[in-house]
Amino acid sequence: MTAVPRSSTDAPLVVVTCRDGDLGLARQLAKQLELPFLPDAPSQHALAGLELVLGPERLELRDAGRRIGPISADFLLADFARRRRLAGRRSEPLARAVGLGKGELPQVLDATAGLGRDSVLLAWLGCEVTAVERHPVVAALLQDGLRRAAAAPLPMPMVAARVHLVVGDARLVLAAGVEPRPDVVLLDPMFPRERRTALARRELQLLRRLVGDDEDAHELLARALQVARRRVVVKRHAQAPPLAGRRPDLRLAGASTRFDVYLRAPG
Repeated sequence: MTAVPRSSTDAPLVVVTCRDGDLGLARQLAKQLELPFLPDAPSQHALAGLELVLGPERLELRDAGRRIGPISADFLLADFARRRRLAGRRSEPLARAVGLGKGELPQVLDATAGLGRDSVLLAWLGCEVTAVERHPVVAALLQDGLRRAAAAPLPMPMVAARVHLVVGDARLVLAAGVEPRPDVVLLDPMFPRERRTALARRELQLLRRLVGDDEDAHELLARALQVARRRVVVKRHAQAPPLAGRRPDLRLAGASTRFDVYLRAPG
């Protein structure tokens, strides 16, 4: 795990523990991420902008000012469990976008994994997924979510085992060559600020403060188009223009989001 980029956040970031948190693990995490460690209760850290909080149940990213609720990578909560139950290869928009139901299950590289919901949903549907996340703190949140999923009742351990986390810049990962070569590359650049729903607003506000905007998404699309064997799928806000102005071959529209699909020639 690499150090947190210093220019990616507009506020100080520290690692803290809750009262029942594991002090040793929190110290180790702070050392890995090269972040300050404050072992006292999070409420005492008035000078911190963002807190990476290790509690007894999960790792969370919090706003020290308590203006925004905490976020975590949790694949066991009711809202995500409901989406898993309803997901089908023919009914789930993401599944249709990546081409599930048309032959063998594709190998997917999620180039902007973030908190991992799309990666885990595709793994739930049977895909092997390489989840690439370049920001070490976001990757730590995702790794924690996968760890808890692996310890949950079946079938979640099998689902978590299909997600292979890579901490790094997806542009470099794609340029270096990925084996096996992915059938599908999935891109989900940071949504515009006007995206709706309270959860999305909360996550976007905290994640944007942490990682900034995806200003290199155009370059990432170009890399993905060079590597993907079957298709590149770009998740966009329903009203957003195509990424890099490139017209997709297919477009699957929903109420608030859509998937732009770029088909690749066989070979």
